[in-house]
Amino acid sequence: MARRVRPRNYRFLEKFTWYVPNVAELFILLAVFLLGALVANIVVLPFVAILGQESGMEYGTLVSYPLMFIPAMIYASVKSRNNSFTRNGRKLDSRHFSPLGGALCALFVVLATLALAFCVEPLLALLPEMPEALEELLKGMTQDGSILINFLTVSIFAPFFEEWLCRGMVLRGLLGNDVKPVWAIIISALFFAFIHLNPWQALPAFLLGCLFGYVYYKTGSLRLTMLMHFANNTFSLVFSNIDAFKEAESFMDILPGMAYWIIFFACILLLVLIIRSFARIPEEHKDGNMDPVPALFSEE
Repeated sequence: MARRVRPRNYRFLEKFTWYVPNVAELFILLAVFLLGALVANIVVLPFVAILGQESGMEYGTLVSYPLMFIPAMIYASVKSRNNSFTRNGRKLDSRHFSPLGGALCALFVVLATLALAFCVEPLLALLPEMPEALEELLKGMTQDGSILINFLTVSIFAPFFEEWLCRGMVLRGLLGNDVKPVWAIIISALFFAFIHLNPWQALPAFLLGCLFGYVYYKTGSLRLTMLMHFANNTFSLVFSNIDAFKEAESFMDILPGMAYWIIFFACILLLVLIIRSFARIPEEHKDGNMDPVPALFSEE
């Protein structure tokens, strides 16, 4: 006889608990996401037609950005609900912070994120010059227009939706289906790079995605990776809106050569120390410290 097990709560992230996509299902999820991105780009057009290019892109992006993730979220929530009756799930957000503690983990991941973002700059200098159209688009999301709208898009929407997809769905799905952690982290980081759709964002996204993925693997905390994403994007947003730095393409244009490289190697050292600190978190669950959640109906 089957008995019903009441779920602990109905918080938003738990809507997706019982959808742990395997590799094949991830391609379906990617296709649904790309469909949402196509619809979102179409939605921007009326804003541009009515408000003009600059204001239309600004307000259109505010609406279209979350819109492109909604089809994937609906798909994942439906799959999770259907699976919940017969399959065990995996939490999207756990709190395996011992022995460091939550506050220290939060401090460490913010410092590690900013340090890695600084260290990526020499690699970006090796890329060809960014196309003018793309440069103007990115400036529109950070420097031009309303700082509040830019903050909502860059610092709130991006960390929440992208972490839900890349760590909460992709990485968690790979780990939950017995993909080796190192490959799961790399694949999810590649996925994170891919959705940025250009090499000038994809390269730092891949490296940051590897760091985010490692933290998620060790702690199971999606909120922690959202904090890291928030820190990176907000720092870039603030930096790009300081008048003295607006024309600078990187810290190489601001800091004297010797000072830049001293800070660069200090950031590498900081990264190594923080990663070693997270290595102390016990790997109690080989699937990435994600707590299992039973099906709503289970057999006695």
